[in-house]
Amino acid sequence: MKKSLILCGLLAGVVAAPAAFAKLPAPPSTPEAKLKAAETAQKAAWSAKIDTFQLCQAQERVAAHVRDGLVAAGKPVPTATPTPPCSDPGPFAFAPPEEPKPIEASGAHSPAATAVSPPSSNQTSAEQNPAPKK
Repeated sequence: MKKSLILCGLLAGVVAAPAAFAKLPAPPSTPEAKLKAAETAQKAAWSAKIDTFQLCQAQERVAAHVRDGLVAAGKPVPTATPTPPCSDPGPFAFAPPEEPKPIEASGAHSPAATAVSPPSSNQTSAEQNPAPKK
């Protein structure tokens, strides 16, 4: 009897577990949330650059240590493969993304330029762009 109760309890837990892990809908985004997300993305990219810089420095230290060990042992030192120097990304500085211009300010509704010469083809628009078959 005790085993069947435990088994029923475990089975109920297995059935109810997916509901506990269901995803909630994303909250509506506000300008502050968008700014915070942009800052987080920029900070993650900067952190990756710092990690790459530190890895580069560590590899250079290891190569120098191996080279010094070969020289001390009197063995021939192979020529080093040329690599780009390590570049320090500097301190983190958040640059907020630029707001997109409204369509009116972007020049999308500007009038077309005045035609200087006739079109280079004598075909009509219907000949150039046939109607799609339905």
